[in-house]
Amino acid sequence: MVSAAAATTAAADAALPWLAAPLAEALRAQRGHALLVHGPQGVGQFEFSIALARAWLCETPPAGRPSGLACGRCVSCHLVAPDQVHPDLRVLLPEERHLALGWRHPGDAAEPAGGGSSRKPSTWISIDQVRAAIAFSTLTRSRAAPKVVVIHPAERMPQAAASALLKVLEEPVGGQRFVLSCGDAAALLPTVRSRCHAVRLAPPAREAALGWLQAQGVADAAVVLDAAGGQPLAALEQHAQGLDAAFWRRLPATVRAGSAAPLAGVPVPLALGALQKLCHDALLAACGAPPRYFPAGSLAAGGDFGRLTDWAAELRRLSRHAGHPWNAGLMIESLVQQGAGALMPVRAGHRQVFVAEPCR
Repeated sequence: MVSAAAATTAAADAALPWLAAPLAEALRAQRGHALLVHGPQGVGQFEFSIALARAWLCETPPAGRPSGLACGRCVSCHLVAPDQVHPDLRVLLPEERHLALGWRHPGDAAEPAGGGSSRKPSTWISIDQVRAAIAFSTLTRSRAAPKVVVIHPAERMPQAAASALLKVLEEPVGGQRFVLSCGDAAALLPTVRSRCHAVRLAPPAREAALGWLQAQGVADAAVVLDAAGGQPLAALEQHAQGLDAAFWRRLPATVRAGSAAPLAGVPVPLALGALQKLCHDALLAACGAPPRYFPAGSLAAGGDFGRLTDWAAELRRLSRHAGHPWNAGLMIESLVQQGAGALMPVRAGHRQVFVAEPCR
């Protein structure tokens, strides 16, 4: 499996080969000081942003860097690492992402949770982090290239933090460059979007995604990729947490039998997501449509459409509060029991009728 740190070398190492072409194009065509990198989650926005930062900070002359990519050999390239020893790079991440990815700067305001603290790491980029980045932008650069600030995911900035960033986005100091990466550009303030040049990343071709997952040692990669909605990085992350092809193949039958065993020990957000995908595909099967996430044939037709709709509503409600300190075992067990009833075939003589609502 490719670690988060190794993946940041992006196209230079061919860790995420589908990023090579858009990265070369961005380096060739984009001249703005602020870029907004966006696209579906799990495509590699963060890896793309770090690859851009590496290329901008690289000290090898352009003639020695095909397509403008980072050379990977100079002092600057070696300094761009998850511990962020490069003095001219600042990466802003929510505390939760800092801990998961290992990207951290000693000057960041957000300190990792630990030392006996029972609080959960924040999922937001704080205004203190943004203020620290603004102060960073006023300092003299340490090396030859202009300083770079990477913010990911940018939609996790509260409005006050995003507003504090507006002036420096509009009037950067000393050629400083910004990369804001996100999965949902519409969630950003319009005033932030208007100050950035947009770079949209498309999902990779299925063959490329499958080949990359197989190279990471993912068995039955097609099942894992489909379960992640075609997003290879999300597929790899889920696979690393135990949601492998065998999990996705057996989940429909075990839920239909009322067993929550496959979900034991799975983090609540992932467990809720897996059940939502199962409910989604069961609704498709009830309408005679092929599944999106699960292998064909793993879902029995004939689920109760009304109960499935109620189950979907309950899953949506709870997913909005996935970070709440639930009794995870009881909650998942309750949802599985509700799902078991919804997945049961409709009894003979009880035909489901779908009535279209009149337009008002």
